[in-house]
Amino acid sequence: MASSSPRQLTPDAPPVPRPPSPVPSHWDEVPIVLLDGQRVRAATAAAGRLRIRAGMTIAEARTRCAAVRVALWDEESVTRAVMHATAAFVQASPQVSPAAGSPGTWWVGVGGLDALGGERRVARHLLALARRWHPGARVGVGDSCVAARAATWAAAGGARHGRDDGLVLVPPGTCAAYLAPAPLGLVPMDEELRETLQALGVRTVGAFAALAAEDVERRWGADGVAAWHLAHGNDRRRPVLAHLDAPRAVTTDLCPSVPTMEPILFLVRAALDRLVTDLVRDGRAAAVVAITLSLDDARGALPVPRDTHTVTREIRLPRALARTIPLLERCRALLEDWSLQAPVCAVQVTVTATTPLQGAQGELLDPAWRDPAAADAAFARLRSALGTGAVVRPVLRDTHRPEAAGAWERVDGGRGTGDGGREWGGLPSPTPATGHAMVHVPTHGTAHDTAHGPTRMGQPSRPPTVPIATPTPTPSLTLVRESPPAATPAITRLHPPPALRQLDPPERIAVRTTNGTPRAIRWRDQVIVVSRAMGPERLAGDWWTGGYARDYWRCEDQDGTCDLVIYRDCTTSAPTWYLHAWHD
Repeated sequence: MASSSPRQLTPDAPPVPRPPSPVPSHWDEVPIVLLDGQRVRAATAAAGRLRIRAGMTIAEARTRCAAVRVALWDEESVTRAVMHATAAFVQASPQVSPAAGSPGTWWVGVGGLDALGGERRVARHLLALARRWHPGARVGVGDSCVAARAATWAAAGGARHGRDDGLVLVPPGTCAAYLAPAPLGLVPMDEELRETLQALGVRTVGAFAALAAEDVERRWGADGVAAWHLAHGNDRRRPVLAHLDAPRAVTTDLCPSVPTMEPILFLVRAALDRLVTDLVRDGRAAAVVAITLSLDDARGALPVPRDTHTVTREIRLPRALARTIPLLERCRALLEDWSLQAPVCAVQVTVTATTPLQGAQGELLDPAWRDPAAADAAFARLRSALGTGAVVRPVLRDTHRPEAAGAWERVDGGRGTGDGGREWGGLPSPTPATGHAMVHVPTHGTAHDTAHGPTRMGQPSRPPTVPIATPTPTPSLTLVRESPPAATPAITRLHPPPALRQLDPPERIAVRTTNGTPRAIRWRDQVIVVSRAMGPERLAGDWWTGGYARDYWRCEDQDGTCDLVIYRDCTTSAPTWYLHAWHD
């Protein structure tokens, strides 16, 4: 749920009016059921402890407890009790809504009440009001209604989440993490879906949230996706007075069905034009855009399938946008990676989340100001022209193997597939708004294709490189640390250490050694005399993928212009040397 939404508070108290006079035992401690027709509609806590459940017949209930008391469900009495409690809760907050279909539960907005003492004080006030009806009333506070409802059922061990004598506060932004260990019964969903998930071994909300959105939609349709979003803590229910965005969606049918993406992209462009116009008129910007394709795969036994096979994917933007072109470029990148399993018979474009439209402007005499969305739009155009993997950024890897210590990570423009996260909520992928990005055009050539050889070893032509970390020598072998030649005095470096440029793959070289120390290197028809060698450094590992063992040496020539990193492959019987990198 967006941080701008009000926090939800759920007081949970039975709607039955309290007795007019004290009784030796509270009515909730007596096994009582309320019948609606021939079925149990509600049961007291004592009846619940005897395993009497809603939906049972009275005969089934009496098999669990022969002394159970029976009363008829009176809709008018329950409605009056709910209205009476709602009027009392308005004393603490003006946003109060009885939960539909759950008498005894209310959604109460507590956001923006800092002047009254904050969430905890308002929650305590509500708890005191609720306990006028029931001494065991509970209050849960969370960013979403589903999390607040689950908080009211927190066990005694919920002190780590802020439980305090019937009061549980879920920290902001942690609804998904709080829901993860909860049973599926705390998430509203179809009973058939719940039973199927339990049969598949999915028994907690977190396990359900970990499923891919595409798989959930493919098997259970829109109802499954709605329950999946609730498992992530995304609940659209709000107390009264909360602002609800009107649905923003454009649906277009295709007749006949199309097997390619070109017509779909044309329809997406038209839909975005209409949606962006509506957003700008309302002063809103799109934060999440979803594209739903209806597949014409004729699933089902009937000529006209009852449930259309739909597949939905989302684009989560790093910055909310209200411009057609940047949104279209992201949709284009999404569609390019989308493999169709069947022809498409309908396309729906939906703006599922919006934010207030930002009106940032630059000053007239400040040329340094830049539009924050300009870089995102430029990257989107580059992806469209060069491919979805064209924009990358360098990242470090936690490994001692030089060629694996750095890599290029794709920056996908904040596009998601609806898989959320991996905690009672979400799991977060890297945001391209952070860090730096660079354009990488993949090439199919090697170092041999890009250069015929250097004129001097200190100035070789640069093949495609990957950033790697400088290896640290280890004392596993006898180390050779030769001093620089007397004619070349050591110079104190005032600049950062030189970059280590790697050959990918390493190139075979010929090396002449003396007592195992390199003395001359032949590479690309040139001979380099080694005046200073440091090493060896033994690196080994990755036995599970074939393994490797290398002795690394760092070699310099007499002029100090050539600083090479070479290694000997110790996995072969004959000595085999390779040039791995050089210091630039």
